[in-house]
Amino acid sequence: MNCAGCDRELRPGARFCDGCGLPQTPVCASCDTELRPNARFCDECGLATGAAAPTGTGRGPSATPAAATRAPLDYTPKHLADRILQSKSAMEGERKQVTVMFADVKGSMELAEQLGAEEWHQILDHFFQLLAEGVHRFEGTVNQYTGDGIMALFGAPIAHEDHAQRACYAALHIREEVAKYATDLKRQHGVIFSTRLGLHSGDVVVGKIGDDLRMDYTAQGHTVGLAQRMEGLASPDTCYLTGATANLTSGYFELEALGDFQVKGVGEPVPVHRLVGVGSATSRFDISRARGLTRFVGRDSDMAILENAITQAQAGHGQVVGIVAEAGTGKSRLSFEFVERLRARGMTVNQGTGLAHGKNLPYLPMLQVFRGYYGIEDRDDDRTIREKIAGRMLLLDEGFREVLPVLFEFFGAPDPDHPMARMDPDAKQR
Repeated sequence: MNCAGCDRELRPGARFCDGCGLPQTPVCASCDTELRPNARFCDECGLATGAAAPTGTGRGPSATPAAATRAPLDYTPKHLADRILQSKSAMEGERKQVTVMFADVKGSMELAEQLGAEEWHQILDHFFQLLAEGVHRFEGTVNQYTGDGIMALFGAPIAHEDHAQRACYAALHIREEVAKYATDLKRQHGVIFSTRLGLHSGDVVVGKIGDDLRMDYTAQGHTVGLAQRMEGLASPDTCYLTGATANLTSGYFELEALGDFQVKGVGEPVPVHRLVGVGSATSRFDISRARGLTRFVGRDSDMAILENAITQAQAGHGQVVGIVAEAGTGKSRLSFEFVERLRARGMTVNQGTGLAHGKNLPYLPMLQVFRGYYGIEDRDDDRTIREKIAGRMLLLDEGFREVLPVLFEFFGAPDPDHPMARMDPDAKQR
């Protein structure tokens, strides 16, 4: 028998995995009550133990066998799969800092019984697609399906310095997409579809990576178990994360400290935080600026070059300036000080940032520039976004009315009353 969390072979009768610390005691698939050895029925709710599963493996009958047995190569995007396979020999045996994500459906057994097996299977299939898309969007990997959810890794096998940030961005994206899906399910089936997510950051040692992308790894301490515990603690439609992950993402995200929790299998209380939303910082420089910057000196010649470029631009000669230097030499600070000078003169500056996790988001820096131009904020709904775009464009020229539907689509806020919004996605691409 292997551990559900890290796939490590277990000693017969083991109650905990000696690789990741995940509890292996069988629990009831319906009520999570711990079962005694050789129990045929749960003594709490009466469910047959044939439906039970070790903690962390899923929820018995609600699991979809097809999803649970799929090889990672089947659901990993080709560009990620190619990167893993090309460099897997260098990855094997490495110790890596990772962030582990668990996500599942709250009350899946009740929903499965209410909807029926076939309907529930279809709902879960689409749910899995949303989860996988959210993970892959930020170059994480879905390590396994857990019946009614997933376990995913950020930072392994593909190493990322910002693995914790990527996991948080993925969690927020998943939460947003699943919320839309839940609204559709409530309208169509009258059911409440809620999800929980948990994150924890720690060390793993990557083992053998198969040609099908199945990966063996050894989790250090409670890396996997704590992520799963965070998921179990989370309230419906929220994401909980440990202090270890919070320390890596503070400033980049808005977090609510919930205090220390006594977590089963962990001796010391664990600091727990709730992921609320995106923070004000997008880079390390933003974090440094929030703490207070030192005096800006010794860059007169560099600033003179930038001042000359803006003078040329104001004269009608467009300019592009590239700032190239070794890491840590002050490129971000120079750019910040120049922008602040321009704003002090009353000039409008729209900024876009190239982010490591944004490589899979088409036109991200330019989208940020245009969002600044139109005054679009993260909290704006689709209608507000359309109103801001239309207001700016029609004030410039009434003739832009014809291109508004295209702009709405580009910014992800299509007009539901326009025929273009009802087109098949493949037809739009054609």
